[in-house]
Amino acid sequence: MRILNNTGTDRVLDLVRPELAQASRLDLVTPAWSLFAFAELLEELKRLKGVRVVLPAQGHELELLGGAADRAARNRLQSRWLAGRCASWLRDKAELRCAHGPIPQGTAVIRDGSEVPTQVVLGSFAFSTQGLGITPGNPISLIQASEGADESAVLSGWFDALWSSLPSDNAASPAVLDALDAIASRRAPREIYALILHHLFGTRGDELDEERVVKSATGIRRTVVWQKLYKFQRDGVVGAIDKLNRFGGCIIADSVGLGKTFEALAIIKYHELRNDRVLVLCPKRLRDNWTLYAANDRRNILAADRFNYDVLNHTDLSRDGGLSGDIDLAHVNWGNYDLVVIDESHNFRNKRAPRQGGETRYDRLMRRIVREGVKTRVLMLSATPVNNRLADLRNQIAFATEGEDTALEDAGVASIAATTRLAQKQFNRWLELPDETRTPN
Repeated sequence: MRILNNTGTDRVLDLVRPELAQASRLDLVTPAWSLFAFAELLEELKRLKGVRVVLPAQGHELELLGGAADRAARNRLQSRWLAGRCASWLRDKAELRCAHGPIPQGTAVIRDGSEVPTQVVLGSFAFSTQGLGITPGNPISLIQASEGADESAVLSGWFDALWSSLPSDNAASPAVLDALDAIASRRAPREIYALILHHLFGTRGDELDEERVVKSATGIRRTVVWQKLYKFQRDGVVGAIDKLNRFGGCIIADSVGLGKTFEALAIIKYHELRNDRVLVLCPKRLRDNWTLYAANDRRNILAADRFNYDVLNHTDLSRDGGLSGDIDLAHVNWGNYDLVVIDESHNFRNKRAPRQGGETRYDRLMRRIVREGVKTRVLMLSATPVNNRLADLRNQIAFATEGEDTALEDAGVASIAATTRLAQKQFNRWLELPDETRTPN
């Protein structure tokens, strides 16, 4: 017997792959069964005539979707396809039995066409990416491989005795196949959405508790704008206020028609009730949408809330004088706003100067309002925060972080630029894949 280090070129995978390519049968005792280990040996496993597998007793986790080290494999979004292939292969090729309890170590017996064992591996490994040596495993695991026919024969005899001692009518096959079929099944979009929300917010506790985030003492719940919000909009307002408080900025990226303006008005009113000064920056064509709610106008359905925010156009950032409505741009105290609301914030996605030495509206907004004067929170509204590339999003996030690349380090993002750059690279690589690989059946 020789010891396998299960690293570098001395891995279980490197030993069994060429053996399986020439083999006829495989006997396996394993405490786990990973779809990603199956994917690695799929071509070799398809050629086998038969497989016998011993799994742990019912109730033990098989880690079908791998462990923590398999995150990259899960992110390829091929698990459903792999589960379908694995279930089909097990039905065609394999016989499964359950051990009477947990399985302390793994064993693999590879046989040729005459049922003669040609290679045996045993020790602290499983049919997983760690067990095969694809991802890092426990460095003190002891894994051994047979070096001769006699050793292989003795160990294969041990497996035969174990197999004969286990009941052939147990529930191993149905349980595993049912689990694989569940992974392979198509899920309704609503169910997927609910699961995403559960994993995003299920462990947040009272982080988004409405009373904790939105203090009732401000009187916000008695305002007209709050009472006009739907429940989903109130949840959005609470989440946005929480992010404004924690990160200094937030992007509301709801689709067109879901009420981003009214959500923003509720957030504005909350800040006004705290005596904060608010500025709304919007495209000129949308100016009337905002000035109406701050005007003494019969059409203003929120007149009772007495909004008192300033409204300027995006283009006003490029001007040093003149009037914008009733506001004299020459005397605006740009650094004195506690909250800035940017409607159609994707218009500020490009921060490059138009010419050498020039200053864009993006630069002026960052310099005049965000960085100068009082601490400014930035609320951005956009149905399309990403137009062409993720740098569009990064440039908008910079308003909340004052351009500081490591501002979200405490939230788990060491570098905003590096994170968006990596995401863009992965997205570009996905775009280059053929259609059948990009969206596997």
